[in-house]
Amino acid sequence: MKNIVHRTMVFVLTAVIAFSCKEKASEELIKNFQSVVPKPVKATLEGEVFELLPTASLYADSTRADVRQVAEQLRAMLAPATSFELPYAKSAEEAAVVFKIDPAVQGGPEAYRLQVSHKQINISAPSAAGLFFGVQTLRQIMPAAIERSEKQAMHWQIATGTIEDAPRYGWRGSMLDVARHFFSVEEVKKYIDYIAMYKMNVLHLHLSDDQGWRIEINSWPNLTVIGGSTEVGGGEGGYYTQKQYQEIVQYAADRFITVVPEIDLPGHINAALSSYEELNHNPDMKKAVVAKEVDPNKPVAGKLYTGVEVGFSTLHIKNDMTFKFVDDVLRELAAITPGPYLHIGGDEAHVTKKEDYIAFIDRFSKMVEGYGKKMIGWEEIAQGQINSNAIAQHWHSSEYASMAAQKGAQLIMSPSKLVYLDMKYDSLSKLGLNWAAYIEVDSSYLWNPATRIAGIDAKQILGVEAPLWGETIETLDDIEYLLFPRLPAIAEVGWSTQESRTWEDFKPRLGAQAPRWKTLGIDYYPSAQIPWQQ
Repeated sequence: MKNIVHRTMVFVLTAVIAFSCKEKASEELIKNFQSVVPKPVKATLEGEVFELLPTASLYADSTRADVRQVAEQLRAMLAPATSFELPYAKSAEEAAVVFKIDPAVQGGPEAYRLQVSHKQINISAPSAAGLFFGVQTLRQIMPAAIERSEKQAMHWQIATGTIEDAPRYGWRGSMLDVARHFFSVEEVKKYIDYIAMYKMNVLHLHLSDDQGWRIEINSWPNLTVIGGSTEVGGGEGGYYTQKQYQEIVQYAADRFITVVPEIDLPGHINAALSSYEELNHNPDMKKAVVAKEVDPNKPVAGKLYTGVEVGFSTLHIKNDMTFKFVDDVLRELAAITPGPYLHIGGDEAHVTKKEDYIAFIDRFSKMVEGYGKKMIGWEEIAQGQINSNAIAQHWHSSEYASMAAQKGAQLIMSPSKLVYLDMKYDSLSKLGLNWAAYIEVDSSYLWNPATRIAGIDAKQILGVEAPLWGETIETLDDIEYLLFPRLPAIAEVGWSTQESRTWEDFKPRLGAQAPRWKTLGIDYYPSAQIPWQQ
């Protein structure tokens, strides 16, 4: 009899510890639930409380390594602030948080359903990618203190309800220019963390330009020894070894982000010309190890360059070394890039003869295809013989974008006047340029990719990408200042349906992100357009 009573008491105690009692959610918890960015397709608030307790456990299908990986990421995210161990339960019924692959969840592989009852959190999706995006939403509806790196003495409560969600576009990305100013592996990983937080799934790395070459090419070692030795302003530059690049690629893949490497061709190529004089049209041009003798404001092709003006360099189509160089670079880059894309640049080739430019694009397309990849280029590639095997990235010219679409190419929408993150917010901004426009948060948010260029079939639009060019950024704080709050705005353009988005609805949801950014130490720009939550 004594043992029966003891077991009964243990059962009752366990039930009390594992599940929070039914209570009404506070105003703060409800606000968290209603402030998710990007805006979900459907969010139904029930308004009770789930509380994550020290005895909580997780359940994930142990036969799926990718599902277990997402569960591990949640554990890692929750551990510092809660100090909870979150062991794995033997069954879903016993767990506080359940991950489930469910093909019935509608909206494609990145869709998810997040159900929070007072007893349990269930995240369901057709794929592990959907589960990961569900975790990002769960993160946002938790208190901002969950982002702290040390234990917090508080109740970890969430409002109950159901969120059903799926992305509008399959391509939701951001580009980081590491050529003009170099950023370390750890800084790039932090950039990946930021875009992952808002459900972006593409990292475009601009790896070469006139000012620097940032990826090791074993068959052309001087590209990094010389071409990687400087940056805008004359700093020491830097580069990624192939092993470091693969580390970045894997870190991104673990967060369901595809890395798209860009080698800018045939212009923006001065770092390579500076590294190998045989690539120059004039073979007698001295190798540019004497950069200090060059006026950085007057660029000369083939000499190291630390200024910001571009358009003065080009590969030479009649030089026998040109295509051996390009083929070697694309071959090595394709071998260490598991994603399906190689970006060949193609923009601002001002000193390349038009007939040569067209011939270059045609050759590059065949070379990329030969290595089993799909070619992406800035919209100028529309001048070449491109087709549905190519992707054009719109940044400036509606004419070129339309031409690309007419030739069957798909489009990535990156209009410089709306989503170039290196543009200043206004005339008083401490960082950025303004050649395209001053871009406040409303400009980044209030546009429709499907109608940006008249006459283009909406089915040809892959999605949205926000480039961050590197002329004025030198530190992670600089990156954060230009990224936030515009990055979440652009992320919502790419994720949420057009009809569900309004500026008046978005402003308070964006403002509610501020406590989380402060907790994470993000140096954001406090736009006067947004009602920031303290």
